[in-house]
Amino acid sequence: MSRLDQAVRRSPVTALLGPRQCGKTTLARLFADGRGAAYFDLEAQSDRNRLQNPELVLASRQGLVVLDEVQAMPELFNVLRVQVDRPENEARFLILGSASPEIVRGVSESLAGRVEFVELSGFDLIETGTDRWERLWLRGGFPRAFLAASEEDSVAWREGFLRTFLERDIPQLGITIPAPAMRRFWTMLGHLHGQTWNASALGRAMGLSDKTVRGYLDILTGTFMVRQLQPWHENLRKRQVKAPKVYLRDSGLLHTLLGLPDRDVLWGHPSVGASWEGFAIEQVLTALPAAEPYFLATHGGAELDLLLFHRGGRYGVEVKFNEAPKVTRSMRTAFVDLHLDHLWVIYPGDHTYAVEEGITCLPLKRGVPLPIAPAPSEEGDGT
Repeated sequence: MSRLDQAVRRSPVTALLGPRQCGKTTLARLFADGRGAAYFDLEAQSDRNRLQNPELVLASRQGLVVLDEVQAMPELFNVLRVQVDRPENEARFLILGSASPEIVRGVSESLAGRVEFVELSGFDLIETGTDRWERLWLRGGFPRAFLAASEEDSVAWREGFLRTFLERDIPQLGITIPAPAMRRFWTMLGHLHGQTWNASALGRAMGLSDKTVRGYLDILTGTFMVRQLQPWHENLRKRQVKAPKVYLRDSGLLHTLLGLPDRDVLWGHPSVGASWEGFAIEQVLTALPAAEPYFLATHGGAELDLLLFHRGGRYGVEVKFNEAPKVTRSMRTAFVDLHLDHLWVIYPGDHTYAVEEGITCLPLKRGVPLPIAPAPSEEGDGT
């Protein structure tokens, strides 16, 4: 809520973005409550009718104006640009959307320099409490999936979400891809969760071109279903991997696509380590939205799951699904070559302990957000 308040105060237009059903509307209504805000739900025909003449309706508004699911009326972006550029404008606009600016044409172009983006995901460990980490990992962060009365109800909701997303949400963005083809691609992507992207291999498996599967990936990325973690390139005198790693952002949807309905099935599945890795990375990045994330992989075998640039420092994260993780040669190499300020090994245990100088094993439930100290320049010297 504080991030949203700061953004609305700073910018004439604030875009609250995130996947469907993650709580954007609930947050926006709570934020608007008591502020005398005008609220328009652009999926409701009655509100769309109210905006048949948007120039006239919005020009008379003062205070906060909320436009929910704005991608349903992309023609509003030019109207907003004209409105916020007027010297007499006294309105602040909060627009909500379930697709990134790259998917919804016109956001970045029409509102460049006028809009601030705030991304909202589902529940995270800070919100649910760290003692419920297993439930959050298994069910994912969508509120209705996490809060369902039983595992069966959670699975049923996630299945319904997948169908609705493929059959309704994707077509509403003007994307014409058969739902079965996208479901098949999404499922295959789940089996490659945490691996380096290889368009040729996936395209051959589906009988599609590299360009087509790349397009499918970009759609799922732009609708906040997939995270593409980019590789870090530096002069390390080693041949480095240049393709991104691909993660399904919500662990619950991953488990549904892979047919993993409960804890026992998940823990016995070959993908349990990859699932844990993606879950841990997503929790870290949600808690550190300002950090610049990358991964490192060289053809010689040196790897680092997560490289973070934050407050002028360099930090590494390695994720292990192991009760007693050990420092590997690859970790030591990454620590030295990347000049890391600290490296954390995140694992599903209970105790925090240093294994070597600058390298600490950290339970996920105690390590979100990471204990990153402010850079020296930010601590202040009393002047």
